[in-house]
Amino acid sequence: MAIERLIEPREQDLGGFTVRRLLPHRTRRQVGPFVFLDHLGPVDFAPGAGISVRPHPHIGLATVTYLFEGEILHRDSLGYVQPIRPGELNWMTAGRGIVHSERSAPEVRAAGGRLHGIQAWVALPQADEEMEPAFDHHPASALPCFTLGGAALTLIAGSAYGERAPAAVRAPTFYLDARLAAGAALPLPEEHAERAVYVAEGDIELDGEPLHTGQLAVLAAGGAPLLRSAAPARVMLLGGAPLDGPPRTIWWNFVSSRRERIEQAKRDWAEGRFATVPGETEFIPLPEA
Repeated sequence: MAIERLIEPREQDLGGFTVRRLLPHRTRRQVGPFVFLDHLGPVDFAPGAGISVRPHPHIGLATVTYLFEGEILHRDSLGYVQPIRPGELNWMTAGRGIVHSERSAPEVRAAGGRLHGIQAWVALPQADEEMEPAFDHHPASALPCFTLGGAALTLIAGSAYGERAPAAVRAPTFYLDARLAAGAALPLPEEHAERAVYVAEGDIELDGEPLHTGQLAVLAAGGAPLLRSAAPARVMLLGGAPLDGPPRTIWWNFVSSRRERIEQAKRDWAEGRFATVPGETEFIPLPEA
């Protein structure tokens, strides 16, 4: 069988909207370098409503934001202010520590509208966990787009199908948005050790096994299983090399191969030692548990 493990989503309320969380899961902590995967929306905001995620910290990872619909305004402690729109890649490397907020811009909030996309975290290799924080934004025009087997593919990050995306990944990685037409037959890339398929919209078959909206299929190693769609569908393909070093600890927004580093990050946030986001005075307090 092509599918090693099938993960059902867990709904999480983020204050005014709900996400479907796939990773981490009690049965599978990561796929390649991907240690966190949220399906955001789709949610329809009335005029005057929107998202308002206050400044919060990260260490040891890169956040990866990719939208299907809507817009998010990113601000961070390096001073970057960047709207994220559909088809664009927002890649923020936390390294030793960064703080950011995610909000609906005033004009977007005033108009209301739909928000829909995927937010992921990629754990950094052990040697890069304490690197300097960085921010990179790649417009839709910079991402490789091509067709294969009846699927329109956008390579968001890493390499697959002979293409390479511009984001500065630090270990073997692949991350694709695949829009499957009715009757599509797409073989999965073979070169990556760990692979998964997330069904964002529609229903598909993976080597004859049915997959439905919201399901994450972690694949068995090896081979080129075939995705088929009888009707239009949208799937995210992701994975890469297994993480190096010790298993990662994930606590709140912190990721590290060393538990003591997580404890230090907790103290640093509680005692105000992280850099602040220019122009922002609010923040999310350290959780009690």
